[in-house]
Amino acid sequence: RNWWRARSLARELGRPSTRSTETGGDVVSGKVLLELSAECRLQSLKLHAEGFAKVHWTESRSAGSSTAYTQNYSDEVEYLNHREALLQADNGGITVLQAGKHEYPFSFQLPEETLVTSFEGKYGSIRYWVKVKLHRPWAPVKKIKKEFTVIEPIDINTPALLASQAGTKDKMARVWYRNSGQVSVTAKIDRKGYTPGEVIPVFAEFDNATSRSVVPKAYVTQTQTFIARGTMKQKRSVVATLSGDVVGARCRETWHGRAIKIPPVGPSIIQCRIIKVDYALRVCVNVPGTSKLCLELPLVMGTIPLHPFGSRTSSVSSQYGMNLEWLRMTIPEQPEPPPDYSTVVSGDVVEQDARPLPAEEDFAGMLGRPFSAYIQEFRLRPPPVYSEVDPNPQPSMRPRCMTC
Repeated sequence: RNWWRARSLARELGRPSTRSTETGGDVVSGKVLLELSAECRLQSLKLHAEGFAKVHWTESRSAGSSTAYTQNYSDEVEYLNHREALLQADNGGITVLQAGKHEYPFSFQLPEETLVTSFEGKYGSIRYWVKVKLHRPWAPVKKIKKEFTVIEPIDINTPALLASQAGTKDKMARVWYRNSGQVSVTAKIDRKGYTPGEVIPVFAEFDNATSRSVVPKAYVTQTQTFIARGTMKQKRSVVATLSGDVVGARCRETWHGRAIKIPPVGPSIIQCRIIKVDYALRVCVNVPGTSKLCLELPLVMGTIPLHPFGSRTSSVSSQYGMNLEWLRMTIPEQPEPPPDYSTVVSGDVVEQDARPLPAEEDFAGMLGRPFSAYIQEFRLRPPPVYSEVDPNPQPSMRPRCMTC
């Protein structure tokens, strides 16, 4: 018998009525629609809203020549826990509902400051959901569950994220175990914070003092870090690429704002204790006879775009076709994939085995220190899913090679 059917767990989520995501402090409201094909005796109808960050992975360990075991790593953080009774008889009694449709509204407020952005990864996730349970005497509990997305805003119009990023790095090339000259890279970007769809103008100089040609490249990389029981596991990927022209022997090459476009990717996750998502711009050169020379500049992927008149960088970014409507972009059916991360940085691995965390101050520097975002009313649609594919590869521009 079709005792009951929860045809829908409708969620009409505040202002505006079409909003499909939440942020801290929002009021989540909706209704449970209960359809009964016959009279039903029930004890209660209860709602439970939950939100958790969870990580889990396993590692194979050896305890000798013939002994092996599996080590489990897991942890979780609770962000939401709200319960309410939509229908419950007094003193634990029984309520009789007639056949037909019955609606039960609900409403609750999300915590103001403790939430983090929803996320799905290989070794962990951050999820939020509403679950409703129907309790009947001498019958199994009926359940219905609906997940919803939380996007915590990151405003890139803050002093920390509007600050320029620059660095210099060099490495000695070797031929037949002898030094054959030095390769150096100097790079700069106008700010640390960007949003998907924007173009990053890269200003760089490559000084090749060796007797062989080198090829400069730039990559936007994403690093997902999962932390449990004092160890961490990382997954790295390349999300955008930029290839330069050959820099001849004893030549110098300059990039005057070469453009690399950020594809649809998820925002940075910084405030979660066990899951972090970080981005970086890596400017690299293949050095003959040794590993790649890579200069890394940190990035923060935000959700609130640059104000048109909020920064001196707005005019520079607009030169390169900055697109603030990043949330409307779609991924082509067959995008051209960027290179695998293992081909970008020699010696690094895409997925690192669990290892002990470094000292607190070193670890904080590696993952990026927390920053205080200016919280504004979040009116944007959600960013696209986390992607490892660059759907908008940039055509190669040919800057002029200047001989020494």
